[in-house]
Amino acid sequence: MMIDEKHIGSSLEDFLQEEGQLEEARQIAAKRVLAWQLQQAMESQHLSKVEMAKRMQTSRSQLDRLLDPDNDKVQLDTLNRAAAIVGKRLKIELIESVSH
Repeated sequence: MMIDEKHIGSSLEDFLQEEGQLEEARQIAAKRVLAWQLQQAMESQHLSKVEMAKRMQTSRSQLDRLLDPDNDKVQLDTLNRAAAIVGKRLKIELIESVSH
């Protein structure tokens, strides 16, 4: 079996950068983490999806889209509203980009 020596010792981040997929991977990861954190906060507070949607003044299907880790089409105001309901706040920041 031949191993592509080009990637030996490189990181996943380096590989994704070379493949032109790093930013997309970061966006997917961020949305999945946010969805998981909201789900965990709801569970720890024994909040059902129906109750959470009611408190957010939205539909259950809208909440399902928010909690769907594969749906990256979520507005910041929706995320902020959901975070506030579970006693959290959304933190978004710009950080230095690593240049190669």
